Amino acid sequence: MKLRFTGDTAELLSGIQSLSHDLGISLQEDGLPVRVQLSAGDLEVGRDQDQAYIRYGQKHQFFRGLGLLIQHSQESSVFHIHEKQQFDQVGPMLDLSRNAVLTVDGFKSMLNKMALMGLNTVMLYMEDTYEIGNEPYFGYMRGQYTEAELREIDDYADQFGIEAFPSIQTLAHLEEFLKWEPIKHYRDTKGALLVGSEATNLLIDNMIEAASAPFRSRKIHIGMDEAEELGRGKYLDLNGYESRFDIMVSHLGQVLAAVRRRGLKPMMWSDMFLKLASGNGDEYYDKDISIPEDMAHRIPKDVDMVYWDYTHMEPEDYEKVIANHRPLGCNLVFAGAVWIFNTFGVNYGLSLNASDVALQVCKQEGIREVYATMWGDDGNEGNPFAALLGLQLYAEHAYSEQKPTQDQLAERVKFCTGIDMETFLQLKDLDEVPGSEPNNSKQSNPSKFLLYQDVLLGLFDKQIEGLELNSHYADLEQRIHSRRNPEAALDYLFEMPEKLAAVLKQKSEFGIALKRAYDAKDAGTLRAMAVNGLPAIAETVRELRAAHRTQWLRMFKPFGWEVIDIRYGGVLTRLDTAAVRITDYVEGRIPRIEELEQERLVYSTANRFNHKGVGWCSYYYRMASPNVFYHVLNPF
Repeated sequence: MKLRFTGDTAELLSGIQSLSHDLGISLQEDGLPVRVQLSAGDLEVGRDQDQAYIRYGQKHQFFRGLGLLIQHSQESSVFHIHEKQQFDQVGPMLDLSRNAVLTVDGFKSMLNKMALMGLNTVMLYMEDTYEIGNEPYFGYMRGQYTEAELREIDDYADQFGIEAFPSIQTLAHLEEFLKWEPIKHYRDTKGALLVGSEATNLLIDNMIEAASAPFRSRKIHIGMDEAEELGRGKYLDLNGYESRFDIMVSHLGQVLAAVRRRGLKPMMWSDMFLKLASGNGDEYYDKDISIPEDMAHRIPKDVDMVYWDYTHMEPEDYEKVIANHRPLGCNLVFAGAVWIFNTFGVNYGLSLNASDVALQVCKQEGIREVYATMWGDDGNEGNPFAALLGLQLYAEHAYSEQKPTQDQLAERVKFCTGIDMETFLQLKDLDEVPGSEPNNSKQSNPSKFLLYQDVLLGLFDKQIEGLELNSHYADLEQRIHSRRNPEAALDYLFEMPEKLAAVLKQKSEFGIALKRAYDAKDAGTLRAMAVNGLPAIAETVRELRAAHRTQWLRMFKPFGWEVIDIRYGGVLTRLDTAAVRITDYVEGRIPRIEELEQERLVYSTANRFNHKGVGWCSYYYRMASPNVFYHVLNPF
């Protein structure tokens, strides 16, 4: 489509050019005239036959407006759209700390999609994946960003009016840095800093300087979530017992001093303060939490509190926890989630429903800043591009007083990403299998534990008995394949899920069938499983690994892929060992297969027999084996 802009577009041209390929537009003198004007704050887009207009209040609104113009021009030559932005800031939090560090080009691709959606902020969650000049072990071999790379990302975001800013950790969640022996002087526990020491204070000062310097934004997220181990390690040895609240407030003061010196605007996760106010010290969502006045008085008011909530489905749940935060006296920010955590897919059943409720409550409660977190727990088999449908929901909420309709969401995500909503939604079926709770509300992740579990040990076999998951995944493989569109730029996202379904249609119930044949002493079936079944599974695993590797290297830095490589290698070598063990048994070289003599037990209380889904496991090493992967009393 040819366009000709009139009005002051000087600060918009670089962004228009960056999006021209995605939008299929070119700037030509004989193009459709588009009058560009500033508005009082709202976004207005329209067309009357052979002329059009975009009126915007903020830079990022123009690019949403440009997308709306192109989208609706495909259907009509006369239309008028008026949108009022409901949140001051809305966008994703990208997890760049759990091995999957987006390349600069990968990040730019994400920013293009965000710009079309009208999102205007992005939080870069970096525990140790940014450089600190005098700390060589900080992010060592972890794909950390250089200052130049972060500046390039910030420059690219700014052309769309998107505010990029760092989210770091200044207390806990620093296991990957603190594991190194040469920097043990910073360590309280395996993941928490030794607060109160001069060395730690200097480190934090350097962290804040290094993380904030590349960005135009004066905002910084200083973390401080889930620090339950605070003061319980080396700090306790050096200082004796102190209350976690006292330690927390003292340390926060130290961090805020470094932030204030640089004129930065801080935010932090709110969970520790609510947990410390609860009766047992670890409840965050307890509706009866009451912040004591003396606690509220000691909490600084110039730090925004970020309330995170990823699972609740009822408005009153959010309303009550928001009310629990009010006595803190701080500005409140909300962080929801698009669930790519601990899975190869996306838990859209939970993500879309929980986000729909949460965002509507945020509007009603006057919360003006919202984020969609996309955590990459336990190695990040998934990816943020698969979560674009969830981000689109955030965007449509941000420009509508009411909940966006399904048709509106479907139309917008198709235009902004090139992928149908139903194609995205199929990713939920990697985990939303027979036996799951509705909308996978219990976060079952069989796509991961059924791939990684050992066929001889069958740790999760009892969980899935009778669910016919082989059939489920065979059907899913065909559905994913039938909806793919080679012409779509993001079609490659669905190669890996399709290959995974091909593995799981054979592997899901293999251990159950193997145990049944062994118990029945069915040598013929066992032999066939060893000679044909296991090698066939191994071949599909190799195809999956190749597809996954291609996807990873297309969007992420190579660091961290070795972890996934090792996991695939573990699956393949154990399939080989299983074939050897079965063959040795049927040919009489061993009297029994001890692994198959064991009774199969349910993996955990998270199972369908008590309405908690088909199972959830957070860690690969617990999926692969019940035996010791590592046991550390003193790491040095």
